[in-house]
Amino acid sequence: MNVVKILLITGWGGGTQLLSALKQNLEQQADQVELINIFNILDPEVLQKHVQQAQAFDVIMGWSLGGQLATILVNQIQQQYQQHKILITLGSNPCFVQNSDWQYAMSESTFEQFKMSFYADAITTLKKFGFMVCQGVQTAKEDFKKLQSLIRAQNIELLKQGLDELEQLNNVNILKQYTGNQYHIFSKQDYLVSYKIAEKLQNLDAKFLEVDLIHGSHGFPLFFAEEVSCKIFQYLKKIQQRSE
Repeated sequence: MNVVKILLITGWGGGTQLLSALKQNLEQQADQVELINIFNILDPEVLQKHVQQAQAFDVIMGWSLGGQLATILVNQIQQQYQQHKILITLGSNPCFVQNSDWQYAMSESTFEQFKMSFYADAITTLKKFGFMVCQGVQTAKEDFKKLQSLIRAQNIELLKQGLDELEQLNNVNILKQYTGNQYHIFSKQDYLVSYKIAEKLQNLDAKFLEVDLIHGSHGFPLFFAEEVSCKIFQYLKKIQQRSE
């Protein structure tokens, strides 16, 4: 495989340590893997800073909210530099909160309750969210302990910005119109992001869009890092062969 540089963006609430095992697995075959935390893409200056950073990578990848951020980055790179980066998302809903056109998402009322709960008691709400990340599988309690051991304290302001992003971002049209390669992995037992989104994305009829399913909870990039890494490199090898 040709030299591959991967930018990996973590999800909301837990910090980069949650994807450290995935990063290590990816590094076994990639030339470079840089793992970064979520950021406020709604701020134009912050967005542009990360667009410039992402331009140096071949693959822009993200988990959950990180996948939404990755989607916006590849779109901006296409618009600003006419370059097509490979987009990979892991358990990422292009529109996290329901609207009339996108039903496979959290209801507005449920999200608003979660947001208010976070503003009232961030620590307790983060623990509840952590358990939701692990829900849906028999090993949920053991997985939650592992997740808790990896979580690092996060900047509250950044987490509030992240909630604003989850509430406002709608990347469906970006995915539909993106002319680069894109690969989206979902898990069948995911409590937060329905695997049915996979079929919904396929129906967008984007030119180079592929989806895949894996077993596990929303935390599958953390708990099945090796399997996810294998799927990613199988995909990268396939698109490389296709372009030769």
